[in-house]
Amino acid sequence: MNKDIEKVLVDEQELDSIVKSLAEKIDADYEGKNWLMVGVLKGSVLFMADLMKTMKNDFKIDFVVVSSYADGTQSTGRVNILKDVSQPVDGMDILIVEDIIDSGNTLSFLVKYFLAKGAVSVKIVTLFDKPDRRQVEVPVEYVGKVIPDAFIVGYGLDYAEEYRTLPYVGILKPEVYS
Repeated sequence: MNKDIEKVLVDEQELDSIVKSLAEKIDADYEGKNWLMVGVLKGSVLFMADLMKTMKNDFKIDFVVVSSYADGTQSTGRVNILKDVSQPVDGMDILIVEDIIDSGNTLSFLVKYFLAKGAVSVKIVTLFDKPDRRQVEVPVEYVGKVIPDAFIVGYGLDYAEEYRTLPYVGILKPEVYS
């Protein structure tokens, strides 16, 4: 897998630092609240697990599976829910955990979706933000790192279900996905 990586963008030490910083901010903002952390599978799983281990407050967790990419590198712009949360969100504060915000389509859809289901509030934490690719503006309360417009993999992020297990985040060589 390493031979397909053009450059390491974020190493393990920086990932750990980002997660700890985000956890501190979220803990402070959600102290005393009854809230639900919703991971967007599959890419957010490592980030969410590390975030959960670092948090001090108690909360509930759930997951959604949505699709807008198929096996490509570009968002289709159409969001499909493949797996919904398994518990009611009515009256809850929701924190959506995402690995990366690219076009904004998926997160914009999910915020509206949870509010329509009766959530009191919906906020977003993302490990990475790629604002240069934004098609739909979406408010993101917690951003780990703003990154350039490059196709990244590792630490849960994939290309065609591969590279998720890399312990760092790297830029995938264009010839791999071209």
